[in-house]
Amino acid sequence: MTPSASRIPTQDRYRGALVGLALGDALGAPREGGPLERLLWRWLGFTPGGLHRFTDDTQMSVDLALSLIRHGGVDQDDLAARFADSYRWDRGYGPGAAKVLKQIRAGRAWQDACLSVYPAGSFGNGGAMRSPVIGLFFHSRPDELLRAAPLASQVTHAHPLAVEGATLVAGATAAALDGPDGSQLLEQASRFCASPAFSTRLDKARHWLQTGQPISPQVLRSELDMGITATTSCVTSLYLAARFLDRSIDALIGFASDAGGDVDTVCAMAGALWGARNGFAALPGHLVARLEGAARLADIGDQLHAKAHAAAAAALR
Repeated sequence: MTPSASRIPTQDRYRGALVGLALGDALGAPREGGPLERLLWRWLGFTPGGLHRFTDDTQMSVDLALSLIRHGGVDQDDLAARFADSYRWDRGYGPGAAKVLKQIRAGRAWQDACLSVYPAGSFGNGGAMRSPVIGLFFHSRPDELLRAAPLASQVTHAHPLAVEGATLVAGATAAALDGPDGSQLLEQASRFCASPAFSTRLDKARHWLQTGQPISPQVLRSELDMGITATTSCVTSLYLAARFLDRSIDALIGFASDAGGDVDTVCAMAGALWGARNGFAALPGHLVARLEGAARLADIGDQLHAKAHAAAAAALR
């Protein structure tokens, strides 16, 4: 496929994707889990200044974005070092990821550490939750996207299903930047998955959307799931984004919250897709104003946009 610098979407959409990811993450985190988990995050979920605090979903997305900006592509060694340096228990890292990152911080090679908890590699959604950044950076270079998404996932989530989920979400984010409607978004995303674990769920989501079925949060969770694995969360995120593309992002988050499960990560991925399609200007100002690091996230979006535009232009020379 031939890249085109003219295909780079607006800076506003890059900002929207990153801030939308963080909003979904920060607002979804206090709404997941049981009473004790919710109580804990209501304590951890605010900065001293009263802003909504984001979790590891956003932190690892920022780490990936800064690494891409610095190196112009996926440098797995740099990425592993950034992930390990940024690790803080109070960001809500999963126990498996925490063990891996602590080992990398202690000096163990990431290639060994990432297989230390699950010998076949983790198939959680940790690789997918940060992969919207890959979709932004490689929007106009789809062949490179297909190579980069697995590399970025494998540092912590090396199982083939985790890698496929990361590629699916990256590809969907790149598609969302072009402004599709919900049905078009799911259709374009379907080109980035092959295994039945994803394609069967995606077919169901497309059918729901095309027929306008009034799917409830409970049906969503029972049919697509809201789990912590790539297979039980990535397609759910795509469906939520597609269903709510022309509605408010807080309606999306509220619906996902009613479904329960891994609300912050599902909303992070869905929020990134929503923001990539609708842009930063469409995000509710009162929510952005109460989000930790919103201005920095917007600036990183600007840097990703500039790098993506420069890389696409260079590829044409």
